[in-house]
Parts: sequence; C-alpha cells; structure tokens
Amino acid sequence: MRFAFWRAVKNKMSDLGTKSEAMVSAPVPAASETLPDPEFSDLDLRSIWRVLLRKKRLIIIPTLLAFALSLLIVNLITPRYKSEARILIDGRENVFLRPSGERNDERNALDPEAVASQVQLVLSRDLAREVIKKNGLAENPEFDPVLRGVSPIKSLLALFGIGRDPLRMTPEERVLDAYYDRLTAYAVDKSRVIVIEFQSYDPELAAQIANSIADGYLILQLNARQEQAKAAGQWLSGEIDNLRKKVADAEARVEDFRSKSSLFIGTNNTSLSNQQLGELNTQLNNARALKSDAESKARLIRGMLESGRPIEASEVLNSELIRRLSEQRVTLRAQLAEQSSTLLDRHPRIRELKAQLADLDRQLREEAGKISRSLENDARIASGRVESLSNSLDQLKKLATSSNGDDVKLRALEREARAQRDLLESYLAKYREATTRENIDAAPSDGRIISRAIVSNTPAYPKKLPIVLIATLATLMLTAGIIATGELLRITSPRGQAAVRPATQGLGEFRIDSAPAADLVGIDRLASDLRAAGKAARKITVMGAGQNESIMLASLGLARLLADGAKVVLVDLSPSSSTLSATSVDAAAPGLADLMRGEASFGEVITRDRLSQLHLVGAGRFDADRSLLQSPRLALALDALLRVYDHVLLVAGTATDLPAKLLTEQARAIVIPDPSMNADARTRMSSQLKAVGFTIVTMLDPASPRSGVQAGPREAA
Repeated sequence: MRFAFWRAVKNKMSDLGTKSEAMVSAPVPAASETLPDPEFSDLDLRSIWRVLLRKKRLIIIPTLLAFALSLLIVNLITPRYKSEARILIDGRENVFLRPSGERNDERNALDPEAVASQVQLVLSRDLAREVIKKNGLAENPEFDPVLRGVSPIKSLLALFGIGRDPLRMTPEERVLDAYYDRLTAYAVDKSRVIVIEFQSYDPELAAQIANSIADGYLILQLNARQEQAKAAGQWLSGEIDNLRKKVADAEARVEDFRSKSSLFIGTNNTSLSNQQLGELNTQLNNARALKSDAESKARLIRGMLESGRPIEASEVLNSELIRRLSEQRVTLRAQLAEQSSTLLDRHPRIRELKAQLADLDRQLREEAGKISRSLENDARIASGRVESLSNSLDQLKKLATSSNGDDVKLRALEREARAQRDLLESYLAKYREATTRENIDAAPSDGRIISRAIVSNTPAYPKKLPIVLIATLATLMLTAGIIATGELLRITSPRGQAAVRPATQGLGEFRIDSAPAADLVGIDRLASDLRAAGKAARKITVMGAGQNESIMLASLGLARLLADGAKVVLVDLSPSSSTLSATSVDAAAPGLADLMRGEASFGEVITRDRLSQLHLVGAGRFDADRSLLQSPRLALALDALLRVYDHVLLVAGTATDLPAKLLTEQARAIVIPDPSMNADARTRMSSQLKAVGFTIVTMLDPASPRSGVQAGPREAA
C-alpha cells in the first residue's frame, strides 16, 4: 500500500477547507501485493559477484603473490629422483630340495599377511645396514647432514622439541633416518608383488640403492635358509648319535629276552611254538581225514559182501588180482554160453565151466574181504595217529599258554626297538636333506626380481606444476571465500519471505465524524517526549506534506536534539535530498541503495553529522531504481539498526512510494503538516495514520526552530 493521500496535499488549493476536504475524502487505494524482486532472493549471487568484482584487488594481489612465492620455492628446492624395483613372492622351491613329506600346494599357500611380512623384511634394519655399508652411504653428505655442517635452525628447533638434534645422534642413526626417509616399500593390492621405491638427489644412486635392496632381500632370505638348514643339521647330528645307541640297546634287550624265554623265531617270522602248533594241527586234521575215509570204504565193501551184491568199489576194482580174476570170469562165462548152446547142463564140460566160475567168484569175494580188512586196519592206524597227535597238540597248547606272558613282553620290547629304529631312519633322511641344502649355494628363495630399477631423469619431488597450481588456486579460493563469507555474514538472506503486504488492505475512504484535535507540538517538547518514551520511541517515522528538503531539515533538527545523550541514526528514505549530503562528514559515502545492491557494507553507509553525535545513513542512488525499496533486505537492515541504536528516524518524505509495513510496524509517526492545514484536517490525517498502523501520531509545528545545515570539518564515521 502507498500513502497516496499525500498527493492531494501537494496541489495547494487556495481554499483550505476544500483542500482539507479533498485530503480527507480522498480514497486510499487498496494495496496490491508486491512480490520481491528476484534479484533479492534468499541468496543473491549477483550482489556477491559485484562485491567480488569491486574487491578484485584483494583477490588478485594475494593470488599473484602466492603464484610467485610457490614458483620461487619449488625452484629453490633440490629435486629428488625416484627409482623402483619389483619383487614377486612366489614361494619357489627346487623339487630335488623339497622335503619328501611336504606337498607343493602347501609351499604356494601365501596369504596377504605373508606378503605383508615380506614387506617388513624389506624394511628391516639388518638389510638397511647391509645396503648402507655396500653403497657407502655413511660417507655421503646427503645421508649424513653433519658432514656438510649442522644447520643452526635445526639445532634451535631441537631445543624446543621440534625434531632431533643431529649432533646428539650417532652416525648410524643419522644415516638410518635419512635412509628410511627416502625408502618406501609396499605390496601391490591383490597381488604378491612388492614395490621398492627409493629417492635421492642423484638419480643413478637412487636406482643403485633400489637394486641393492632387492638383491640384499634375496640374499637375506637365502642366508636365512642356509642358517636354518645348518642349525637343523647340527641338531639332527647329535640326535642321530643318541638314537643309534638307543636302537642298539633296544635290539639287544629283545634278543636277550628271547633267548632267556626260548621264544625263538621260525619261518615266516613266527615263534617256534606257534609254528609247531600249526604243523601238529595240520597233521591231526590229515590223520582224522584218513581214518574217516578208510572206515567209510571198509564199511561199504563189507556191506556189499554181506548182501551178495557185485563189488563195485574203486579200491576193489583197482586191484590187479581182482582185475585178472574178473577177466578170467568173463572168459569162462563166454565159453559157458558157447557150450551151453550145444551141451546140456549135466554135461561134464558144462559142469567144469560152472565149477571154474564158482571158484572165480569165491576168489573175488575173498579178495574183496581182504581189501575191506586192509581198510579197517588203515582206519585203526589212523585212529592211533589221531590220538597221538591230539596228545602232542594238547601238550604244545599248555606250553604256549605258559609262555604267553613272555611273548607279550617280547612284543613290547620289539615295538620299542622298532619305534627307535623308525625315528632314527627319519632323522637320517632329514639330516641328509639339511646337509644338502646347506652345501648348495644356489638354493632358490621365496621371491624373485621381476623388474629392476632404472635411472630416472624426471624429478619425483617437488612436482612443480601441481604445487604452483594448488597454491595459486587455494589462495584464489581462500581470498574469494573470505570476501564472500564476509558479505554473507553482513547481509543475512531471509528465508521464505512472503510478498510484502500492507498492514491494512483495502483502505477505503476514511470518515471521521468526531476526533480529538491534533495539536501542533514544538520540536524541543517533542524531543523531550521521545527521550522520555525510551524503547517505545525506538522507531520513528517522519513524514510531511511539503517539500522533501523542508521535511529533512525538521528531521535533522529533531535527530540532533535526540542525539544529545542517546545513540541516534537518521535514515533517509526520501527520493533525493542534498541536505543530508551537505551535513555529512562524507558527502560521497554510499547509501541504502548501494547496501541493497551489495556494493557497500554497513560500515561504509553509516556516516556522522558534522555538528553532533548523530549518525546518518543516506538514500544512495535510489533514483535509478526505486524498486529496491521493496527488497526484504531493507527491512533486515532497519532491524539491525534498531538493535544497535536507541532511536532510528526514518525520513519518509511524502511517502508516496514506500511500503506501509516498513514505516508503520512498531513505529511512531511524526507528521510535518503544511502550514495552511487547519486543525480539523490535521485531526483527520492523524486518525488515518493510526488506522494505517502507527501507534502514536504527533504533529510537529512547522514554525518550530530548526537546526540548519552548516559547514564544518569532515570526519570519518
């Protein structure tokens, strides 16, 4: 909303009543919502950019100095050259030297911890001493700074505990410190490769030492293996001698006990008693089988003889006599059959043949009987043998039972002797392996060099271009950041500011039927009342119906009176005023418009009055863009002033283009009316201003004495 009713006052109508009526009856247009300019959003990048451009010298000069200084430093530093060697940890082993009980996959099982342990071996002090001695680093001034003189700065820093005094260190400590300062060893990720890097002022020396470290590492491993094999061989040699004596004693005890216990060994490494038991048992089984077989055959033949059946047993048929008799019987039966065809049964020839056949049958049966009796005799003989063998077996069993205890003791002695013998044989095999490893100088180590160091012509330190760029860019960003941070801290951007709306929307025509008369107050009395009001009169808005210069003169006089014993600042919000510039100690100082654009800070826009302790804030170049008055930053700036000063006087002039909320919120209004306005018009105007939002409205007497603008010495605010 705008204080549009001031426009009616400017027309200066001749008729006071008509002019007053027009002022009172003039409708106040409804306030339209005014959106803030996008330039004054929460983060105004354009204003920050303008501040950076305005203060570009504070950025460019330190940046150029940093560039020159870093360039000078990197050229003064003595360059270091770096060379690297690479070692592969593969756990190599000669198949002819590998222990017989060790599998190949066990040798190749290298975990990351094992590779990290090899890195620590590369960094060991024993290896460092060998490399230092081999390359003569103790006589090199690069590694022993005492050889070229001690720096007084280092000695001074050592007194304060910063660093170590070289003179209090031994030569070996100084060389080792320089050596480890230039050495870097690490394992390549997800591999078994160890990288050895070494830096030196001399590129050839850097490559030489890197290769020396790699060679020394392999030699150190080889020596460790040979020392281990030598120590193992010495220990095994003593143990073998002791074991030989133990084996001889154990075997002697076995033989002595065997002879005392008569536990002799027969064939197949079995005792004699057991062997005899086995043989007797076999003979007994054979005798029983013969007896059973003979009895069965005799019983079969005897049954055939008793029943008169033909003798068909194999023992009978296989007899030579029975075979001849059977042949003769067959011949006689053939003759009998031939003669029976022509002769009768009573014929002498037939009787003779039958008599011969009967005699042959009798002989066959007698012979079969003899065979049966012979088998029965064999069965009786076998039975006697079975009985004899059974008795002998029982005696041997009793003897074996009585010797079981001695046999158990003998077996225990044999086990002990066998264990000692096996241990001796294993120690002998290990001793042969250890002596073989000790005597072979070309035994492989766990690693091998896959990349030897070469001489580098490019310095590894310092990296001139990155250092200069980083220093320059860091200085540029630091200085720009400090300036931008200061600007952001100076003006805190509001968050979520809504469009500026008037305190009272849609003010129409005011009709005041009755109101108390608005009396005119003198400037001295008004100053006393404001001073007595204290915090209630912290924000004061001064407006008028006349010219801006006359309003500014009255405001300046009132502010000077208040500044006597209080902190007062006068803020010019009028379109243009030369009076304020004339009374300021710095007529060219920037104002609120410059503050809103981000071209000036609070310290630059606040100046002092020449004739009093009053502080002044000019309007700046508002004429170029009065829309800056809609910026939320203006309200923030006024709020900051209210926190610092006891009284803040806002000189609004005719207030034709100012937001009502900016002027009325928690503010007292001081109106400088036109001298031609009557009391009734002043009363109506006062009522209208209270309705707009002012807490108290006071009419300042235009005829009251005012403090003029005088020349005086210029002072910085």
